[in-house]
Amino acid sequence: MSKFTRVAAMMVTSVLVLSACGGKDNLVVEKKVEAEANSNVTTQVFGPHEHVNQKPTPIKINRIGEHEVNVEMTAQITDIEISKGDIYKAWTFNGEAPGPVVVVNEGDLINFKLTNMDPAVPHSMDFHAVHAAPSVDFANVMPDETGSFTYPANNPGVFMYHCGTKPVLSHIANGMHGMIIVKPKDGYPTDKQIDREYTIIQNEWYKYNDLEDFTNGVPKNVVFSTKALKEGDPNTNGTVGALVDHPLLAKVGDKVRLYVLNVGPNEVSSFHVVGTVMDDVYIDGNPYNQMKGMQTVMLPASGGAVVEFTVTKEGSYPIVTHQFNHVTKGAVAVLKVTKDGLDDGSETMSH
Repeated sequence: MSKFTRVAAMMVTSVLVLSACGGKDNLVVEKKVEAEANSNVTTQVFGPHEHVNQKPTPIKINRIGEHEVNVEMTAQITDIEISKGDIYKAWTFNGEAPGPVVVVNEGDLINFKLTNMDPAVPHSMDFHAVHAAPSVDFANVMPDETGSFTYPANNPGVFMYHCGTKPVLSHIANGMHGMIIVKPKDGYPTDKQIDREYTIIQNEWYKYNDLEDFTNGVPKNVVFSTKALKEGDPNTNGTVGALVDHPLLAKVGDKVRLYVLNVGPNEVSSFHVVGTVMDDVYIDGNPYNQMKGMQTVMLPASGGAVVEFTVTKEGSYPIVTHQFNHVTKGAVAVLKVTKDGLDDGSETMSH
């Protein structure tokens, strides 16, 4: 049996086991998926996804009360160009990898709806920011179905979200991950000092849908992305050079806040901004976890932080993981600092 056959068989087996409670109609669909997967084992793409490339779907976040918010997302299959010519048929939230950032307030009740547009594989949502019963609140949503869940977000911070369907490693490594920010009800002590803020997410890419490589291999790419906090902010996928070709911007004297997250799934991030020292760091984004004067912040897989620093001169400030083998694989961004905070068209320096 070839490696792809084993992976395809494993994924189909996962579909069958996880959805056994779905009744006879689901079983018919699942048997059809199994047959299609077996007939496509010579291709490089999981059979039922072979000709699927779903257009990104905007996330819907609507506040319906002072302490209640509706969040609607999709699970879908969308092509992502990781590097020039390298197209990955990613398993995504809303057609982005990482998925769109979710921002709520401490104390909010989240009414969450997940629509699974994947034609073959069940998916789910595991929000690290909530208190929930995983077997109930992070339950699988079958293909072409919608699931609704409700849970409180009572702890402030920068958290990971990801698909929690078995094998979890496959779902995360194939692209189903993102950031949820729970804003502290009393803010951060440094809020009034902040001039600009961005998100930075680190993720890894491996061989396509290869559980053996996900488990025992090394990433072919480690990349940075940014997700829009508000309309008009830059928003990228986790691709090589995304934040070098189009750097983040600041002006001389700005105090910059970064919401940082390492979604892994396997590697640690040694987060570092070249050319400055971090004035304030809030580990996991919690205002009680304040540290000062740090040069590097260690982020385990799923670890987050709020990082703040001041830029004092014009120029290019590379943002990296100080594990430089990962920088060579794409884990670098650039903050371009100019006199007025606008892009002056000058060449940027990166590592």
